[in-house]
Amino acid sequence: MLDTLFQASILVSIAAAAVRIATPLLLAALGELVAERGGVYNMGLEGMMLMGAFTGYLAAYESGSLWVGVAAAGFTGALMAFVFAVMVITLKVEQIVTGLAVNLLGAGLSTYWLRAAFAGDGQTPTIPFFANAPIPYLSELPYVGPVLFDQKLITYLAFLMVPAVWFFLYRTRYGLILRCAGDNPKALDVKGIAVAPVQYAAVVFGGLMAGLGGAFLSVGSAARFVPEMTNGRGWLAIIIVIAGLWRPWSILVAALLFSFLDALQLQIQGIGIATPYQLLLMMPYVAAIVALMVRRSRASAPAMLGVPYLRE
Repeated sequence: MLDTLFQASILVSIAAAAVRIATPLLLAALGELVAERGGVYNMGLEGMMLMGAFTGYLAAYESGSLWVGVAAAGFTGALMAFVFAVMVITLKVEQIVTGLAVNLLGAGLSTYWLRAAFAGDGQTPTIPFFANAPIPYLSELPYVGPVLFDQKLITYLAFLMVPAVWFFLYRTRYGLILRCAGDNPKALDVKGIAVAPVQYAAVVFGGLMAGLGGAFLSVGSAARFVPEMTNGRGWLAIIIVIAGLWRPWSILVAALLFSFLDALQLQIQGIGIATPYQLLLMMPYVAAIVALMVRRSRASAPAMLGVPYLRE
């Protein structure tokens, strides 16, 4: 039975699944990276992803358009992030506590809204979801083609955002300003650049990306919305940022590692290898704990991460 796992077709299937599973993690983690580079610790990713998944599903169901659902999910995540930013940047409320409150809000509101919208239907209706969009010729390449070039459009977007975020952070003036807001906001203030708008933009972008990650879970890969369907992915995205040392390319590697473990345990269950499924489900989260232990140093973190800027 174990020999089956190492067949070429099975390994390609695992790798393709890992790329697909990495999509929401990568979107949320890149958004969190931008927010944290601006000095704001957004612990509300789970709630933003969950609300994005729900509003994306509801908008797609009501409009009949999956892209309307994606847009609604991104807007919802950005809106929740704006509320979060008002609390932590303008009102100086403690960032971790506010993030936890956003998570509770997302979990409660999405469940209530789901029941209110479909109270008389008995069960939530299904919707179509995005099909794969194979890239001509490239998708036909042996081994690599099915893994990298036969995915959904949102997956391509997620992976293209890695070089885009890297270029923004390290090759543009605005990226330098953002990184300065996280490392030395007083220097920006001295130069006459307001810190709050920079942080607002970073947090709202992070919420937008979290909403898109949530949309992938509903309109991207499922036929309906299920309460708590994010299943801890928002928390995992935060861990991926830490494991990736706050760098886009390292975050990509960390996201693929966690998603590979998830894809592997699904494949092991699928081919019937005699292993307790509870242990298999634990694999990505055990790896996350190990990553936090290994990356316990904050040497690569923005110097003022989580510290509200008080203008003197």
